[in-house]
Amino acid sequence: PKASEPVKTTAAPDLSKTVTAAATGQLGMPVSGSIIRAYSKGKNDGIDIAAAAGTTVKAAGDGKVLLISKNTEQVAFLALRHDNGLVTIYQNVTGITVEKGASVKRGQAIAKVADAVPAALHFEVRKGIDPVDPMPYLQ
Repeated sequence: PKASEPVKTTAAPDLSKTVTAAATGQLGMPVSGSIIRAYSKGKNDGIDIAAAAGTTVKAAGDGKVLLISKNTEQVAFLALRHDNGLVTIYQNVTGITVEKGASVKRGQAIAKVADAVPAALHFEVRKGIDPVDPMPYLQ
């Protein structure tokens, strides 16, 4: 019994920290995966999250579909407007399941990761039109 107690004591705080961090983040991760390219002002307006082609992309927060379009390289993206003045952008997606003007809930499936090399979702957070580092919103 004494040998198992330290294991429980160690595991419990870790678990609560994980739960708390997930619960307090303003936005949820749109896909599960490693960040393979960090935000860099003027170079990378968001983060790139490694995810296999076909992985479900989820809305990072409650909002409305602001835009569905393609960039100059014909890569599909969609943008969601959130009540807190933020806009989230999901790029390198396919199979978009929402329409412009539709309301979405945090965690709702909105698209799939498109086939690309490397397979990843490009995710941006903007305040107005200015890109900001998504990480503080996700933690």
